[in-house]
Formats: sequence, C-alpha cells, structure tokens
Amino acid sequence: MSDFYYSFFFSTYPYICLTVFALGTLIRYDREQYSWRASSSQLLADKGLKIGNVMFHLGVIFIFFGHLVGLLTPHAVYEHFITAEQKQLLAIVAGGIAGAIGFIGLTILVFRRLFVARIRATSSVSDIMVLLIFWVQITLGMITIPFSLSHHDATLMLNLSEWAQHVVTFRSGAHEYIIGTEWPFQMHLILGMTIFLLFPFTRLVHILSAPVKYVWRPYQVVRSREARR
Repeated sequence: MSDFYYSFFFSTYPYICLTVFALGTLIRYDREQYSWRASSSQLLADKGLKIGNVMFHLGVIFIFFGHLVGLLTPHAVYEHFITAEQKQLLAIVAGGIAGAIGFIGLTILVFRRLFVARIRATSSVSDIMVLLIFWVQITLGMITIPFSLSHHDATLMLNLSEWAQHVVTFRSGAHEYIIGTEWPFQMHLILGMTIFLLFPFTRLVHILSAPVKYVWRPYQVVRSREARR
C-alpha cells in the first residue's frame, strides 16, 4: 500500500468522519427533528423481530463499549493488573462471543428486511444499507480473530490502541501504527469510521435518543373513574 493510502485513511479520514458526525448530527437535530427516529416494522411482521433485535443490540452495545475501553485505555493504566497478552485474549474471547450474538441477531434482521415482502416494500435504501454495512462490519470483526491469535505478543493490539489514542489526542503519525497490519483490520477500521460518517444521514441518529431516564422514571399513577364514584 502507498504512503498516501495509510496517511489519508488512518490520519486524515478519521477527522473527516468525526467532523461530519458532529456537525451533521447537530444540523439534523436542529432542522429535521421529525426524521429523528427509527421506524418500527413490528406492525408489518413481528416474526423474528424480538429475538433478532435483542441479540443484535446486546452484541453491538457490548462490542462498541469493549472497543471504546480497549482502544482508548493506555497500556500504562492496566499493565499493573493485567498483561497485554491477557488483555488481548480477554478481548478475543469476549468480543468473539458478543460478535457471534450480534451476527446472529443481525442476520435475522437482514433476512426480514430483504425477504419479507411487506417490510422490503416499506424499507428505504438507507434502511437496507445500514443493516448490510453493520453485517459486513461484524463479519470483518469476526475474521480478525484468527489473525489476532497469531500475534501472541499482543503487539498488534497495542499498535491499534496507539493509533486510536493518537487520533483522539490529535497527535501526528497515527497512520504509522497501521502500516503492515493485515487487511481485515484495515477494512474493519475504515468501515467503522465510515459508519460515523454516515451516522447523521441515517436512522442511526436514534441511538442518541436512547431512553436512559426510563430506568429511574417515577411510577405512572392510573386511577379508575369507578373508584372515584
């Protein structure tokens, strides 16, 4: 691969994606709040929706926060408690389980979206594209597992962490940590950044409206009219 490829996709492209993600999301929320939703297909066909939806979201949420903590936590923070090799093995096992759960759930959702006529007829290109991109992304993540296992000294994991930490701290030379890595890791990173790029223009924006307050909401009081007579 050329120097331009590494420099653009792993030093410049991350900032393009993050800028579009931040500004695009703010603009959409300000101008198109009525489009800020993920339309449910349950009324059209509910078979397979619940299990597919639950498995996909559980898997993806675990994977996202696993990547977030794993990539952005400096080695010096955890080296006194766990070695890099042990952390890598933990990431492979936990990530592999979460990836398998998410993959199964997403495969169910993709099948419904593509092959259930009523759902396909009401699906936009964006709806289908988002599901397929996530399906490819999880597949790439699963493909990286054998490659990770071949790096017993965890050098690859440390290099990927250094790349992510260089990006978020605006340090130069981030792409140098990606040079020489196997193709599944590179494609996984590029597609992952592309998801942030597409975020403001798809149904993914509903993630930012997750009903977190629902957990500690006050109980709803329901009074019968007959009880007041």
